[in-house]
Amino acid sequence: MYRTHTCGELRIGNAGQKVTLAGWVQRTRKLGGMTFIDLRDRYGITQLVVEADAEASLLGTATSLGREYVIQAIGTVVERQSKNSKMPTGDIEIKLDKINILNKSMTPPFTIEDESDGGEDIRAKYRYLDLRRNPLQKALALRHRLAHEVRNYLDAHDFMEIETPYLIKSTPEGARDFVVPSRMNPGEFYALPQSPQTFKQLLMVAGYDRYFQIVRCFRDEDLRADRQPEFTQIDCEMSFVEQDDVLNMFEGMMRTLFKNVIGVDVPNPLPRMSWFDAMDNYGSDKPDVRFGMTIHEITDKVKGKGFSILDEAKYVGAIAVPGGAEYTRKQIDELTEWVKRPQVGAKGLIYIKLNADGSVKSSVDKFYAPEDLKAIGEAVEAKTGDIIFIMSGNEKRKVQTMLGVLRIEMGNRLGLRDPKVFAPLWIVDFPLLEWSDEDNRFYAMHHPFTAPKPEHMDLFYSNKKEDLERVCANAYDFVLNGTELGGGSIRIHDSEVQKRMFEVLGIGPEEAEYKFGFIIHAFQYGAPPHGGLAFGFDRVCALFAGKDTIRDFIAFPKNNMGCDVMIDSPSRIDKVQLDELHIDIRKEQ
Repeated sequence: MYRTHTCGELRIGNAGQKVTLAGWVQRTRKLGGMTFIDLRDRYGITQLVVEADAEASLLGTATSLGREYVIQAIGTVVERQSKNSKMPTGDIEIKLDKINILNKSMTPPFTIEDESDGGEDIRAKYRYLDLRRNPLQKALALRHRLAHEVRNYLDAHDFMEIETPYLIKSTPEGARDFVVPSRMNPGEFYALPQSPQTFKQLLMVAGYDRYFQIVRCFRDEDLRADRQPEFTQIDCEMSFVEQDDVLNMFEGMMRTLFKNVIGVDVPNPLPRMSWFDAMDNYGSDKPDVRFGMTIHEITDKVKGKGFSILDEAKYVGAIAVPGGAEYTRKQIDELTEWVKRPQVGAKGLIYIKLNADGSVKSSVDKFYAPEDLKAIGEAVEAKTGDIIFIMSGNEKRKVQTMLGVLRIEMGNRLGLRDPKVFAPLWIVDFPLLEWSDEDNRFYAMHHPFTAPKPEHMDLFYSNKKEDLERVCANAYDFVLNGTELGGGSIRIHDSEVQKRMFEVLGIGPEEAEYKFGFIIHAFQYGAPPHGGLAFGFDRVCALFAGKDTIRDFIAFPKNNMGCDVMIDSPSRIDKVQLDELHIDIRKEQ
């Protein structure tokens, strides 16, 4: 037996017991003739002590220990004279009789501490060492706990966990697929699933009315802090349901996770907001509602004053930033340059200061009298001491989006986005379709299997572009603190409606048959009404921990280039493999 106890479980009640621990040496230190060793495993740290009068062989072994040596320690639990209230095991220590070195270690390239001296790149290269650090162990423990609670909740509500294939057919309609060559079928390829969407719908056709899977998915897309080329979804589907049935079921699941995992109570029921209200008021379809600073349209308030930029704009919007009247000209110029960045895309920023002494100062004083500026302040619900920021343009949604980005930035700067405060809500009534001027066609805002709202079916069958743009989807997103955690919809279950969707998306009958014939045919064999959703499990983990990045919640993540520098992946394969796969590599010219 290598150990009788872990390094995190011994307490003062264990005093006098003979125990055996095993783990990694965190650090050693000498105090007088005594040697102290902090022994670590994933459960905690326990202090070991070798007294000055111990046998020479024990003293010698203790002195020889280096950081990250793997050892077995045998001794007696005793009460510490100098207790450490910051450690769960801080009331005791182990008076050692014997140390067995199980494996030596080279000196690690960075310290295995909560705050390591290793940079991100070096820690990624030695990820197996980084995973020994307490913050990452806590992150993966949280992930495990969340997965456990998800399975318990869904099992209690009669969901079956069913695995779906990883090697499927490529049907790219959104992000790019990862493709896998088939050796046995030369010139043909599998794709790795971006989601199990069609398979879970086929399971509904098959009669498995409540399905779920905590499933790995793959998307070949540009990466950000909250994206990885491979990621995990809580994927779910239900039959014989309407939108409220789905929302109530998974609102209950999220409420259970909040309560059981992090001890947080969230509103019951959760608020619901239409996509149109979210865009009009927050400039985002994933609004952070922990703070105000909402967008107000002031188009009618600014016309006719001789300022061509606003006179000619089809839409003018504004936000009021609390306390911003104190901003210096330098601070305002910096913000103006900030919104001109490509990530925001604004051409400039107009401001109005409502000063504490009652005066008004603006970048457009030449065109607007003080009473005009104060009227704008009333329209945007600004208070004395606030600053109003104004943007304009001919595309309403584009201006709102830019104001939404500025709103989030000001929320960050003002400390209004406390990660310990949780404000979940549902976004509903999305447009079904998005028009692309560049491609001169419609795209599905979610995916081509999303059903139109029943009351919009007449519009859905219209051939007029303006009618199709008014069709709302029977879709919904779960949003938390400015992040979309999950989304789904009531699905199309009628083959004729599905064919119409492909027609609207510019997918001809032959292409639809080639890509999606299997599901169109399945719908002809008694497909039940069904719907579902998927949560981004990695994002759930990160937000529950109050973090922005998902990487710490994935054991072996990729970097910003989609690479694993630890195993040097992706990498080239040799010519023998290429020949077996009937693949030639084209050299860049």
